[in-house]
Amino acid sequence: MFELDVRSRTPIYEQLVEQIKGLIVRQVLKPDEQLPSVRLLSKELTVNPNTIQKSYRELEREGYIYSVKGKGSFVAPHYEELNELLKNEMAEKLRNFFIEGFYIGWTEEDILTIYYEAKEELRKGAEVND
Repeated sequence: MFELDVRSRTPIYEQLVEQIKGLIVRQVLKPDEQLPSVRLLSKELTVNPNTIQKSYRELEREGYIYSVKGKGSFVAPHYEELNELLKNEMAEKLRNFFIEGFYIGWTEEDILTIYYEAKEELRKGAEVND
């Protein structure tokens, strides 16, 4: 289910956070669905349980999951609302980013090149996780 790259500069917990977010947004993981326990996922991925716990805490802080004491972690049922909020936040950040880019001389073509590179990177990442 998860593909971690131990040679990546991105910390393991961040890779896990991004992969779980992707599964939630693409609705592979459904609202109120239970995530694997920290112990089980730690064993499956051969990763320290503290790393898994850190990922789950970050996902909970961002509103993607919630915890039930003694039961585990579950996908938050309101992630669609959260996703809309995140999209608005991201749009604002992108606007500011583009403005800065124009100040330093970026062209529309430069921005489109970055866009298509990011899209291709995402596509390749999705192939790895499928």
